[in-house]
This record gives sequence, C-alpha cells and structure tokens, in this order.
Amino acid sequence: MKKKRSYIMYFGTLCAVAVIYFNSCTKLENTPYSDIVASKFVPTKDDIGSLVGPAYSDWRNLLFSGAQGLFITQEICADELAVPAKPYGFVDGGTHRRMHEHKWTSEQAHMVDAWKYSYSGILNCNRIIYQIESGTIPVDETSKNSVLGELKVLRASYYWVLCDLFGNVPVVDRFDVPLGFLPEQSNRAAVYNFIVSEITTAIPYLSRSSDVTTYGRFNNKWAAYALLAKMYLNAGVYSGTTHWNECIVACDSVINSGKFYLEAVQKNCFKQQNQNSKELIWAVPFDEVYATGNCLAAWTMTPQHQFTFNTKYGGWGGLNAIPQFIDTYNKQDKRYSDGWMMGQQYSATGTPLICAYGVMVGKPLIIVNEIPGIDSTQEVHSFRINKWEIAPLSYANNMSNDFPIFRYADIQMMKAECLLRTGYADAAATIVTAVRSRDFSDPALAIVTGTQLNSGSGYQYGLKNHFTTTIEGGDDIQYGRFLDELGWEFAAEGHRRTDMIRFGVFTTKSWLSHSPNGSNKNLFPIPLAEINKNPNLKQNTGY
Repeated sequence: MKKKRSYIMYFGTLCAVAVIYFNSCTKLENTPYSDIVASKFVPTKDDIGSLVGPAYSDWRNLLFSGAQGLFITQEICADELAVPAKPYGFVDGGTHRRMHEHKWTSEQAHMVDAWKYSYSGILNCNRIIYQIESGTIPVDETSKNSVLGELKVLRASYYWVLCDLFGNVPVVDRFDVPLGFLPEQSNRAAVYNFIVSEITTAIPYLSRSSDVTTYGRFNNKWAAYALLAKMYLNAGVYSGTTHWNECIVACDSVINSGKFYLEAVQKNCFKQQNQNSKELIWAVPFDEVYATGNCLAAWTMTPQHQFTFNTKYGGWGGLNAIPQFIDTYNKQDKRYSDGWMMGQQYSATGTPLICAYGVMVGKPLIIVNEIPGIDSTQEVHSFRINKWEIAPLSYANNMSNDFPIFRYADIQMMKAECLLRTGYADAAATIVTAVRSRDFSDPALAIVTGTQLNSGSGYQYGLKNHFTTTIEGGDDIQYGRFLDELGWEFAAEGHRRTDMIRFGVFTTKSWLSHSPNGSNKNLFPIPLAEINKNPNLKQNTGY
C-alpha cells in the first residue's frame, strides 16, 4: 500500500465534504449534533487534500476506464501499439480494429468515456470552486487563493484532454447554471486560450514545494508549468499559432527550480512504489486496493505470464507492440532490452513457458517481433510491454504503480524539440544526448547530433501484414529522428497519438494494417449521445 500522505488524502475520508455540501442545501428542523455543519467547519491546510480529492479521482477513471481509457485511446490508434485479434479473444465487435484502422464512429466507447470522465472532473472542480467562492465551504483567506488556483489548473488539465481529443468543446467554468442549461460550443483556439489563461493566472498562487504535500496535485508551480509547456508545445495544432519560445520558458521554470532530475535508470520511474521518484512532476496515484484502475499489466501480459510474475491473476494479453516500431530501436538501448518482453518466456522458477491457446498450443512461448495483421495473431506474436514493474502477488489488473503524466524527461524533450524547431539543433542534441545517456552502456552510442535530429525517421512506414506489404519509409518526415527519440523515451506512456499529429504523421502514413483514412481523423468525433442531448453542439468535420 502507498505511504504518501497526500495520496491517501485524495481517496480517503471525504464524508465531511459531502455532509457539508448537502447540509448547506437542507433546512433542518432539529439541532444536529452528529453531523458537521458547514458554518462550523473551516478547513485548515491539512484538510485541503480531502476537500479537493473528488476532483482528482476522475483522472483515474479517465486513464483506465476498462478497455477504452485515455491511455489505450492515445496508443492503439498510433504506430507503436495495437490490440489485434487473439486466439483467446480481443475481437470485441471490431472496436480495437476500428481504432487501428482509423474507422471509429461517434459511438465508439473510447470517445464516449473520454468525454464523460473529462467533464465529470470539470463538474467536480466547478462544484468545489463554487462552494469555496460562495462561502458554503469557508476556506481561510490564507489558503483560498492557492486552493482555487489548484482547482483551476486541475480543471485546465481535463480541458487539455478535451482540446487534444475533440478540439471544439463547450467551456463551462461555473457550477450555478440555470435549470436546463445547455452550454455553447467553443472553437479549439478558444479552448486553448482558456486553458493557458487559467494556468498562467493560477501559477502565482501555487506552492514552490515538491514534496509529500504536492505529490500528485496541481497545488505547485512545477506541475502547472509542465501542463503549460505541453499546451505551448502543441499550440500550432490547438490554436494555429506556434509558441515554441513560450514552451522553452515554461520548461526552464521547471528546470531552474532544481527540484527534479533524471533517474539513473529509466525503469525507476515505473516501479510499483514509484511515488518517491524525483523525475515525476505530476502523476496520477494508483493503489491495488485503495485507488484501483491501473490495469496496464493485465493489458500486456499473456495469460501464461501469471507464472512469470507470480500475479494473482493471468493477464488479458491484448496489447501488442507494432513490429515496425520495435525495428527502429538500437538493440543496445536499454529501453529496448528492459522495456519489452521478448524471446523465450519463463516462469518465476526458470521453467520455460508453453503456449496455451490457438494453433501454438503446447509449443514454447517464444515471443517474436511479428504480427500477421490486426485481424490475426497467436500467443507468440509481438513484444509485450515490460517498462512498468509488474509486482509479484499483486492483483495484476490493479497495479500500485502511479502513472506519470509529466516527468522531467518530458520537460527536457519538450525544450529540445522547441530548440530544434527554432534553429538550435545542436543545443537540442545536447539535451537529447543527456536523456539518452542513461540508456547505453557505451557512452558513444548515446550521442546524437543536431544534423541527425534534422533528418528523417528510421521508421519503415508502410502496410506490413499477411495481405499487403508496401514501402513508404520515414525519410520525408521533418525532424523525423526527433519523433523517433520521443517514441523510444515515451513508449507506452500515452503520448504517441499527440506527438504523431504534431509531426504531421498521424493521418499521412501507413503501418501494420492501417492506411491513411482522412485528415479529419486528427480529431475524434464528439459522441453522438452528446450531440443528441445538446443542439448547440456541432459535430467535428467528416463525422
């Protein structure tokens, strides 16, 4: 179980807050002696975590809502990971295949859940902000601006997801709306401007600390600057105007704080007890008992890997690496050897595992870097994620690993990308080399030059399945080598779709069984149910 006090505060005893809220709306005939009365309760700084906790909990649901959370949504439509059909399932009405082929519809569960949990988080933020501003929850004046700032940055993080996935969404920044209220839709640039304004306005009121009181929260400047940097990095996509220099300034604010550093070993960021890592700037806390939902191990382990990791249950085994992506690695890169399951698989006692499903039953479970196609695989096909520590005797589908949204390597790489795009390729290369240095035993292999970062991608794009093989390559991608670097550093962290869009690759290249299917796929459709509920919403182009 996690020992972080701030973590327990999020998901601990929130009954007091609920009682305050409902008592404030109810006239009681008798004097209450067993309940907390709003007028008698003034939260101290030690109560703030419980006060804001409900607004954070939606991030857990957003990331891992069963088979269609944000993590899966960002990955399986991109060129690193896929969920092909298996001899033990994962056809599921074609939902995973539609994501790979960019043939999703406005009724796709991935879009429905992303919208639902993002706006649930926003509603919770708006409610608590209203309770504080109206005096229903009387927060002391010394804490008021900081807790409101925290909630506004947290709300901005949910709007970041909506801006990234859907673009044109309603911005609702109040809780006390009239009965029957139907929000107006804002265009993507307006949503972007709202997010940036909310963050920059809040930052002066946030803490400069980075400790147990700020872990997993937006009550500190550094997490807010990281979110701001991410907005500026993608400003050209979100608003039509690039803000590379502004992104560098936001990154430098985190770098110059001196509070974060690269782990000596990248895998330390993804350990079961990773909450003490000084590389993590903002992470979503998980616990296998008290804050469940991180099911990444179940997604990637084959059912037989239960005997490798001594987990309580076997894995679902649905998530596979796309071979073309794996082929881009330098095989001496520790992110390759330590980050992926490959070759003969063994039990915890060293016994070779054998296949239990499909045509390979009884044969050695030797994982190969091949996938016949999105429509067909066997147990042996495709590397599995090994980046995240899978702890023995855990619940497997409820890991205790916290999920990093922003880590220090991300800050470094965002700055490097902006330097590269503004003509400072050698300065960018110095940063990228520093990030790579922990990943190679031979220091010479970690070195990358500005000329290399200005070159194309080593990814051999094109269809590659049992029906068709085509050759497109990646030499034509501007700064393609930097896109490769992002892939190697942030594989299986939910970055890939957004990065591919920024580099102009997401809707223009083929991989595995995916062919380009329209530039409109850079945005997801607004869920049909939301369109039907609100006549003020206009569907995104092409849907």
